[in-house]
Amino acid sequence: MSTSVAAAEGRATAQENVFSGASFETTVPLRWGDMDARQHLNNTLYFRLMEEGRIQAFRRLGVNDLSPEGIILASISCDFLRSLTYPSTARVQHKVARIGRSSLDLEVLIERTEEPGVLYARGREVLVWVNYESGKSAPWPAQVLQRLQGK
Repeated sequence: MSTSVAAAEGRATAQENVFSGASFETTVPLRWGDMDARQHLNNTLYFRLMEEGRIQAFRRLGVNDLSPEGIILASISCDFLRSLTYPSTARVQHKVARIGRSSLDLEVLIERTEEPGVLYARGREVLVWVNYESGKSAPWPAQVLQRLQGK
């Protein structure tokens, strides 16, 4: 796609896809039913916390779930550092680590609001902007890219 076509379509060009330190934060109260037999947050729920933070972040960015284009989760990982327990409120922070033409790397930090700065889990997510009809990746729309870059 030429730069002029990209600009006319409101899309980012390769030169605009740079590192950004933008971050998004969400708090999520833990529920009694989230615990496993050992009274710890079940490991699958860390991924749910990451999902909730990611969805909230993109809603704040104005990404509409019903658009013909949007994000898909390409990869996710989590390092479990400490056990979260009930009662508590998780603070989930997504930090933009890298923005590519159509992909985005996010660092995810999970801590308890009751213990600021103490990490309970660290994760990584790779998201891709896609055209849902074609199933192919597409460049980030300029307005989303600007918001991801904190502009």
